[in-house]
Formats: sequence, structure tokens, C-alpha cells
Amino acid sequence: MKKTYSLFLLLFISFSFAQTTETEMESMVEAEMKAASNVMSFVVNPNTLNYDLTHAELRLSVDPADYFVAGTVKNTVTFLENTSTITFDLANELSVTSAKQGTTNLTFDQNGNNEIVVTLPTQANSGTSTTIEITYSGAPPVNGFAAFAAENHAGTPVMWTLSEPFGARDWWPCKQDLNDKMNSVDFYITAPAQYTSVANGLEQSAIANGDGTKTTHFFHNYPIPAYLVAFAVTNYQTFTQTAGIETPFPIVNYIYPENYSSATTQLAETLPIMNLFETLFEPYPFKNEKYGHAQFGWGGGMEHTTVSFMGSFGRSLIAHELGHQWFGDKITCGSWNDIWLNEGFAEYLSGLVVENLDGDDSFTAWKNTKINNITSQPSGAVYLTDTEATNVNRIFSSRLTYNKGSMVVNMLRFKLGDEAFFLGMRNYLADADLAYKYAVSTDLQEHLEIVYGGSLDEFFNDWLYNQGYPTYTIIAQNFGAGQAKITVNQTQSHPSVSFFEMPVPIRLLGAGGQTFDTVVNNTTNGQQFIVSVPFVVTGVQFDPKKNIISKNNTATLSNESFNFEDAIVVSPNPANDEIHIQMPLDLTLESVEIFNNLGQLISTKSTADFSVSNFSSGIHFLKIVTSEGTFHKKIIKN
Repeated sequence: MKKTYSLFLLLFISFSFAQTTETEMESMVEAEMKAASNVMSFVVNPNTLNYDLTHAELRLSVDPADYFVAGTVKNTVTFLENTSTITFDLANELSVTSAKQGTTNLTFDQNGNNEIVVTLPTQANSGTSTTIEITYSGAPPVNGFAAFAAENHAGTPVMWTLSEPFGARDWWPCKQDLNDKMNSVDFYITAPAQYTSVANGLEQSAIANGDGTKTTHFFHNYPIPAYLVAFAVTNYQTFTQTAGIETPFPIVNYIYPENYSSATTQLAETLPIMNLFETLFEPYPFKNEKYGHAQFGWGGGMEHTTVSFMGSFGRSLIAHELGHQWFGDKITCGSWNDIWLNEGFAEYLSGLVVENLDGDDSFTAWKNTKINNITSQPSGAVYLTDTEATNVNRIFSSRLTYNKGSMVVNMLRFKLGDEAFFLGMRNYLADADLAYKYAVSTDLQEHLEIVYGGSLDEFFNDWLYNQGYPTYTIIAQNFGAGQAKITVNQTQSHPSVSFFEMPVPIRLLGAGGQTFDTVVNNTTNGQQFIVSVPFVVTGVQFDPKKNIISKNNTATLSNESFNFEDAIVVSPNPANDEIHIQMPLDLTLESVEIFNNLGQLISTKSTADFSVSNFSSGIHFLKIVTSEGTFHKKIIKN
């Protein structure tokens, strides 16, 4: 049953339609996790793996005033192995009265394990297809928050469904695992004629039956998983917008009459958001049908394909649910372990709306709010363990799945740069092996590595699979004319990560209000960098635009006096291949002599960059001759 504070929130939304961003986030998370009890006993049903569900025709008879569903569902399948039975997920509380193959009645067993097992008249061979028709009825179960609801708004009955993550079986015989998408769905909803019905896809017809009911037919011709199939029925008032930069398509909105006036104003935000997402990524994935919103009786929203169910119409919620049409609906996470591919990206897209419509300062504040929430606890990974992937509260953790997931996306963008990041995301969305199918985290990593031109294993291990965050200590020092030395140290909040390798953004300040932003590639503790800066440094700031998840950082300006000995830095040290000698600009390099640990001269160089790959492993000594004298440094060759 619903939590008390959620009921209060629902009443508040119904009257005011105004929420703070934080409240909207919590309501959204609760909506997206609502269709299940806290801990589920399964992730994949092995009994449904022997077939591919290709089409579903749902014919439902409902009355919003009555918590009851009666339906006939035709599931068309292609068998993946020879079998004499077929199993569908279906709640024990729903009673099946018949199962057919064409006109042939089939025997079936509702085995008490939320399944219906249908015995085929003859063995089905792998590669063959058939359609199984199941007629059933009953009051759907209430698991946790319920996947099926019959409530009231302003004294009028309303019925709606919300099946994420495990609730589709509560109201229709289906295959609800994350391993199979139906190619298409026909939805026939018969309800009292005074009401308007909505479902996935395009409305094909609405026919009065002459008995006080009306049957509305929707057809959705894109692949869709069971948890994104949905319908709603009440006295909706509708209005339609037109969107699409290249291909026009309708945005059809289904609104409670008592909220129609305010909703039409708020939903105007949808058009610039749609334009932004189409510009940054690709055209709306379901442009041949529609997008839309259907008001329902829960705070927050749910990204049902082509029609998001909405409890309110704040801009961040509109952006999040619309973002899901690309990340979650077009490409769906292939396991609940990878739920960040849905939620982290959708939430980051709501941040992109802040960045592009409100400006950099607002976007920095948005990221800072995320970081503060993420670092409120020292542990927690974005990627779920198998045990966590059965816990609905953990799957839909606002701190880890939504907030940390979205900031990991931001850090990937920061690490790769805008051009490579958005190209990688467009390639990911266009991948024929992923588009309108499923993806896991390694699929995303492979696409980003292609545009990055290198491995992202270290990044994904640190930020996705392991836990915690770094705390940085930054020390800056003036180092001769036009230069500064920056020393970077970090500690980690959780032992699963020994060191967070990241590009580190630092802002240097001057006495006249000057600022100079630089990014240093921090890979080791105590690493030093010499950067050119066009003024005397009087202050230093760490990560001013909040691009890294971190906490309790310090950035200070050292008052140590400058000397050439400290100003000359050899890196990396230890070294494998190339080394670089950093030195002040007003210093001229004359020669470098390299000695082994026996004091024998083994090489002489005249440049600040040279290879040590052919040196033997161990300690070596550099004699660096400059215009300001001779300096000695020690290096270790790995």
C-alpha cells in the first residue's frame, strides 16, 4: 500500500501543480519504482526463455470505478527451441478461463508461481511461430505500490497502470524480463463511453458499442518491453502540440479537466526541450507515431513509450521523462544491474536542459546539488550487484542510480570533451545491435572508447563498478615568470578505489580579478604540473564548475619562495617510455646527461622530451645543464 507521505504528496500535487526540484525528484523516483514489492524473488524467469514474443494484442474491458480487469490477450511467439509447453508471466490473483491456439482449446496450469503454463497440441519446433490466446479476469494484486490502480481525481474515477520494474504480469499475461521486446502491440480498451482511453502508439479508432461503452484501438509499431506497455482511462481533456525539427509529429496530452488550464501553460516547455534533445542526439525515436503526456494519480512520472504518465508538469520532470524516450525506451537497459543507462542518462538530460536554457551558472548549481547528495554517504556504486538488482529500493536509488549515474555521465563528457562525447552517444543510439533493443554498460563503454581513442577501463572501474569519491588537496605556487606549479593529492572515501584518475579542473586567480582555467590529468598522488599563466597567481580554486564528484576539497596558494631546483620537474617518475623535463620559461635547457646507478654516463640529450624505453630498469640520475646552472634529478625506470 502507499506510504503516508506519498498520499499527502499526491493531494498536494493535485491542487497546486507546483513542486520543488528535490520533491519532484523523489516523487519521480517513487513513481518509477512503484510497481513491485521491496525485494523480488527473481530477475529472469528461465521458463520464458524458449521463445521470442513478437506481437501482443491486448483486448481489455475495464471501468475506472471498478478495480477489475477482464481481457483476452493474443501473444504471437517464435520458438527458440523444441517444446511442448509455453509459459507466460501472470499473477496468481488473475483467473484464466481459456487458452487457445486458433480455434483449438488448450490445457493450461496456473501453477501458483505467478505463471500460466500452456500445453501445446503438438510439439513446436524451433523456428516456428504461433499465436496463443488467453482469456482471463480478476482484481490485480497489490504488490508494494501496485502496477494497476483504480482511484479518483476531483470525484471522477481514473484507472492507470505502471509496470516498472516487475509489475506487467499483475494485469496481463506477458513475458516481462529484460531479454525480449515485442515488435509491435495492438491495444483495444473497452471502457464506459464517457471516458477517454490512452495507450502506447497511435490511436486508430474509437468506436461506440451501443451499450454505453466505447472501444479505443491504439497500435504501437516499435519494439517495446512489457514494463513499458501501459494504458489509462478517465475523463481526459486533450490538446495536441506539433514537434519535430525535421519530421513533424504530434505531442498529444491527456489532462484532468480541473488542471487543463495550468497544464497547457506548463507543457509548452516540452517543445524547446524536444528541439534540444533532437539537436544534441538524434530525431525523436518514435517520430512515426506520437509523444505525449497522460496525467495519472501519482507524484512524479513514468516514461511509457510514446506517452509519459505524469503526476505533475514541472520542467525537470518533463525533461527527465522525455529523455527516457531515447535512454530507456529506444535503448533499454539489458539488466537491472545496468539501470543507470536508463535513469542516469535521463536525469543528465534534465541537466542539459538547465545548461542550455538557463546558462552555465544554473548548470553548475544543478551539478553541485547532485554532488552534495551523492557524497552524503561515503560508499555506493552506480552499477548494481546481482543481489542489489532484486531490491527495488536499490534499483531506483535516487542517490546512486539517478544522481551519481547522471554525474558519471557528466564526468564522461568532461573527460572526452563535447565533440567526442556527443558523437559517441549518437553512435550508441544509432547502433543497429542496440537500437530498439537492449544494452549493457560495456556496450556504452565500447562506443565511447572508439571516439576517445583509448581505454576507459580505469574510469568505468573507479566510477561505475566501485564505490565512493575522492577528496582533493590542491596546492598552487608561483614558479618564475609566467608560470605556476600545481601539486595534486587525493584521498578516497571507500577502499574499493585506490585512486581516482581524472582530468582535474583548476582555476588560478590574479590580484586584478583575472582568472585562468586549466585542466591537469591527475593519475598519481602528489603529482606536480607546471602551467603557463599570464599573471601572478594570488588564489586558486578547485573544480569551479563542479564537474567531478568529490567532497571536502581544499585549494591553497603556497607562500614558499621560488627556486629553480624545485621548478625543474621530471615526469612521469617512475617512467616506462617517454619522460618530460618541465622548467620555467625563463630557463634555457643546454644538455641532459643520463647516468646509471654505477655512475656511468649512458646517454646525452639536448631536448626536454626523450625516450627511456631502452634503459635498464632501476635508478638513473639526470645532470640537467641550463642557462641558470646545473641541476640533478633522480628517476626510476620501470
